[in-house]
Amino acid sequence: MPAPREVPEIAPLELLRALESGEPIQVLDVRTPAALANGVIDHLLPPERFWNIPGSQIIGRRTFGENFVRQEVPVAVVCYHGNDSRLIAYYLNRLGYRAASVSGGMSGWMNVVAARELPAPAGFDRLVQLDRVGKGALGYLLASAGEGWIVDPPRDASTFLDAARRDGVTIVGVADTHIHADYVSGGPALAASLDVPYYLHPADAVSPYDGRPGRIKYTPMEHGATIRVGKGEVRVEHTPGHTEGSVTYRIGDDAALTGDFLFVHSVGRPDLGGKTDAWTPVLWKSLERAKREWPAGLRIHPAHYAGAGEREPDRAVGKRFGDLPAVNEPLRIQSGGEFSKWVKARAGVFPESYRTIKGLNLALVAASPEEMDELEGGKNACALG
Repeated sequence: MPAPREVPEIAPLELLRALESGEPIQVLDVRTPAALANGVIDHLLPPERFWNIPGSQIIGRRTFGENFVRQEVPVAVVCYHGNDSRLIAYYLNRLGYRAASVSGGMSGWMNVVAARELPAPAGFDRLVQLDRVGKGALGYLLASAGEGWIVDPPRDASTFLDAARRDGVTIVGVADTHIHADYVSGGPALAASLDVPYYLHPADAVSPYDGRPGRIKYTPMEHGATIRVGKGEVRVEHTPGHTEGSVTYRIGDDAALTGDFLFVHSVGRPDLGGKTDAWTPVLWKSLERAKREWPAGLRIHPAHYAGAGEREPDRAVGKRFGDLPAVNEPLRIQSGGEFSKWVKARAGVFPESYRTIKGLNLALVAASPEEMDELEGGKNACALG
């Protein structure tokens, strides 16, 4: 039964705004239960408003029991790419439901980005956190005196550019905190399209698996380097351990973009490069230096989060460094030996796709956009916990 063209649709960003504003809405995921491992739409959604019922169990039925979506509450129907969901939404509407198909399906949801304004550090006019909610990935826009700097952008950086255009900001640089393993970076392509530098620590410009040098064009940064953005200044701090070239972008004593070095609830995994024994003590030294040198009032803003518990009341992800030990177990560990035991108890198998994504981010392998969507599926698994 083909669905007609007039089936109501809801864009992923529209759905995100509805969820964040607290509108009564249900999500009906018509994929197979096994597909849920690659991500679900659960952002601020009470469990009783999420349903996973394969489409084959819906089509052809005229009535449904109590264990089904409520007819009086609008429902967003989601599938893989927004095709099957149109048919299911059409069918439900014929039965009296108020259903809309999520355009682009889970692929669309995994790429939707919310922009959240953060307190501007000294020397800057704006600091924007760009939250890719399906992935649990965060990027940033720093702006000062009409100039902007983008950190950790995804492939589709349109929301980052929109945030810059709002105040007429000209992007003067793009940077990654490290070579990501869970998503394909938009950094090199964005920098090339804008004809601005793409910044990366040189230790991350090689594959950790076989030592092959990457084929990306980048401007190398070392520990202690400073970068001017308008009237503001960003300092590079080398914080290896998650990767060999992992850096933190420090903005005075106000904010630190920590990448995957330090999260709100944990630290970055030292096992994603297959070098757990070598990288664990390196990560410990980075943590020791941060505890020794970083002020308590420094606000930590990472590149990822694992769940809603890492959000502040305004839904931004971040916390004062002095408040982190209360919620971040590794920061309470007192010795390198204890830290090593803690890591080994939690390190393990990581998605095989991460090796491919690293290769894509170093331009050592190629993939189609559809293949990249498949590789990036699901929330990140970059934290130990």
